[in-house]
Amino acid sequence: MENTNIRKELVVSAIENGTVIDHIPTKSVFRVVKMLNLELCDEKVTIGYNLESKKYGKKGIIKVSDHYFKDIDANKISLVAPSATLITIKNFQVVSKRQVEIPDNIEQFVKCVNPNCITNHQQITTKFQVIDKLDLKLQCKYCEKITGKNNIEIN
Repeated sequence: MENTNIRKELVVSAIENGTVIDHIPTKSVFRVVKMLNLELCDEKVTIGYNLESKKYGKKGIIKVSDHYFKDIDANKISLVAPSATLITIKNFQVVSKRQVEIPDNIEQFVKCVNPNCITNHQQITTKFQVIDKLDLKLQCKYCEKITGKNNIEIN
């Protein structure tokens, strides 16, 4: 006799309070985890990888209990996962949902790729202008070196 009631979905428990980062490109999931230092987080972190997505084919998702991300974190996420959505949960309810957006200017968390740049030799906050949001290119304010998406180092 065949069991026709076979469950074909993975059930991940809902979080009571915290943030869900959804629609992360699969190849970027662990980069987001590392970039946000989630391996050091004391709260419950759930990571889903290679999950089915109607919109993207495959996606990743990260749920962090009792933690809310700042705008600077959303900006970091946007550089490696521009399709990501930040969902704020309170009392098991979605209270806000927003698509991350690549900002026009980035300060402090991206390292300049030019080894001769003053930001790599003195304690100066890095500053970049985003000159191409589709192909992601940043231009350093100090040395004018352009950094492409494959060379971006996030501190």
